[in-house]
Amino acid sequence: MHSTMRLARQPLIQFLGKRSWPASPAEAHAHPAAPPDFRKVFTKPSSPTKPQSGSVFSEFWDAPPRFWRPRARELDESEIDAVLSGGASLR
Repeated sequence: MHSTMRLARQPLIQFLGKRSWPASPAEAHAHPAAPPDFRKVFTKPSSPTKPQSGSVFSEFWDAPPRFWRPRARELDESEIDAVLSGGASLR
């Protein structure tokens, strides 16, 4: 049998030190390559936005139709039944 040598391996990734997170969120700004009309949106003074209380929906049909209307095609009733039954209704 060959003896194996253990070499001290140095990782390729070098970490700079302990992470430090900013106390406040960064100010929103446009991407440097953004079109001029998008940059104007970020130059306007705006008040901080609060999350709306009604933005979370417990069921998908409570959301506006643009979120739950299928874009590709409508599902047939038989396809919906197959999904709900786990495929047991297919023959």
